[in-house]
Amino acid sequence: MTHDSSASPLIFGGDAQSPRAALPVLPPLALYIHIPWCVRKCPYCDFNSHTASPVLPEEEYVDALLTDLDQDLHAVYGRELSSIFFGGGTPSLFSAAALGRLLKGVEQRIPFASDIEITLEANPGTFEQEKFVAYRALGINRLSIGIQSFQEEKLKALGRIHNGDEAVRAAGMARQAGFDNFNLDLMHGLPDQSLEDALNDLRTAIALKPTHLSWYQLTLEPNTVFWNQPPTLPEDDTLWDIQEAGQALLAEHGYAQYEVSAYAQPGRPARHNLNYWSFGDFIGIGAGAHGKLSRPDGRIVRTWKTRLPKDYLNPAKSFKAGEKALTHDEMPFEFLMNALRLTEGVESRLYPERTGMSLESLAEGRRVAEQSGLLQVEPSRLAATERGQLFLNDLLQTFLS
Repeated sequence: MTHDSSASPLIFGGDAQSPRAALPVLPPLALYIHIPWCVRKCPYCDFNSHTASPVLPEEEYVDALLTDLDQDLHAVYGRELSSIFFGGGTPSLFSAAALGRLLKGVEQRIPFASDIEITLEANPGTFEQEKFVAYRALGINRLSIGIQSFQEEKLKALGRIHNGDEAVRAAGMARQAGFDNFNLDLMHGLPDQSLEDALNDLRTAIALKPTHLSWYQLTLEPNTVFWNQPPTLPEDDTLWDIQEAGQALLAEHGYAQYEVSAYAQPGRPARHNLNYWSFGDFIGIGAGAHGKLSRPDGRIVRTWKTRLPKDYLNPAKSFKAGEKALTHDEMPFEFLMNALRLTEGVESRLYPERTGMSLESLAEGRRVAEQSGLLQVEPSRLAATERGQLFLNDLLQTFLS
């Protein structure tokens, strides 16, 4: 496959003339791999996912992914991969043979850390015991299973292809396949959902003993069926009750909240996501994948790839749809919109290390945020207060130039 790598990328808003300190150490490096196909598009989903044809172009897509990666290898700068995340779509639609060839090709190009975390997103409707045993044998050591709910009427409203029993079985099959580290993805604030409905879903999930739970509120996103045909969602008071009672239940069972919608058993937060939220680097390959890459000279560039699978697989088209160098003015917001999602924030030293800018450049915004009770008064950390976490957008506004 000979995609055009010489085409000039689209560059928007760069500020190459502005001096920025060289980064003392490049951030950890991760890899995001997007598999864009799913069995059926869900009415709430605004991700780059497309209904799969009966036969997936696995071989062609793996070839394209490796060629795409080749064109980003200049950004590795001798680093190893700390994590890999297969997202989608539904990556578990791909065979173990295809993913094995892909992982082998990636490792031939970039060395893996000895303790690399490799996560695969999977849906209960695509679980086959033999297939997941094979995934585990490839070195995939973490699953993220898209449950959303265990209740039939809620799953039907969400357009999911699995039922509650299949969701429960999927967790058992994951453990039987050798996955001792897996996440369950669960939504609340579903159409006509009561407090007790939401807590029953959580209780069922907790009983399956996942190491990690992603628990977040359904939101109506533009360009989705739900946006154009909104379902009846719970009242705000019910949503607040669900949030408070759910967080208490999770804490009671040993799931510590470490990010707005992420809860983990001790020592089990998602390393890939932690790297993302702490402004680490990640190469993004696949249709519509995004990346964020630092250069030793201090430039930080966000990239995005061609969105439609047919264009991504077209040898005449470039993989890269565009890139943007972050400016000085954008840097505080770009760093903090991720770091402040973490309940404990990040160490202050991470800001100059990851951005090449001084802590003094945050001083005014920090002062205003602290006085507003949105940011903790703690020189060694950048962390939102409880109020700041509730009003994160207001907190971030204080750092906009």
